[in-house]
Amino acid sequence: MMLAQRLEQQLREHQEPSRALKMQSYMKTQQAFFGVPAPLRKKLFKMAEKQAPLTSRTEYESTIMQLWQGSHRELQYQALEVAEFYKVFRTPESLPLYEQLLLSAENWDTVDWIAITLVGLLIKAHPTLESTLLRWQQHDNLWLRRASLIAHIKHKKDTNLTLLSDTILQLAQEKPFFIRKAIGWVLREYGKTDAEWVLRFVQNNQHLLSGLSQREALKHINKNRSYTL
Repeated sequence: MMLAQRLEQQLREHQEPSRALKMQSYMKTQQAFFGVPAPLRKKLFKMAEKQAPLTSRTEYESTIMQLWQGSHRELQYQALEVAEFYKVFRTPESLPLYEQLLLSAENWDTVDWIAITLVGLLIKAHPTLESTLLRWQQHDNLWLRRASLIAHIKHKKDTNLTLLSDTILQLAQEKPFFIRKAIGWVLREYGKTDAEWVLRFVQNNQHLLSGLSQREALKHINKNRSYTL
């Protein structure tokens, strides 16, 4: 039995209908859930992977897409666990696959996983791929625009501040909550590396940044200061 089939079989064997309804309600989605909690889902993944490991890029991509196109949300989570687990295939060649996942994603939970862990760490390791983020910030797709921001979240001292600044200012006046929240989030996270830079950036761009973005950006910084903006 192939990995995707094993994973789906295990999820079906451990499904909890009452939990599934609560998970579906929390995520505000019409997509069905099996009701399998994350710790158990990860345990099941490890078991299945040992029984049916992937050995080629073709298997990697086909397994991810088979799971991603499944009927239940946990199948998408398992697709991303496959994508994350096989570091040998997390190379520039996989970026089109990750973009395809973002374009077909339905909610923030999978979008953020793809953007931060898969795309963000890939671009950190291969800075020449930053041109992709420039393209995404101009894209019609909301999730790609959000990804162009939050892909920076784990870059810390290696953050390309010119690119991050340009992206924020490009998207700063957008109305969608998921863009405004992302701007504040990425600034808040970079503030753990350089709080003074974030404070100056927010002060210099108050007229452009939404109140939500500013509050999120300075949430932790203001706790350690005697004043706020």
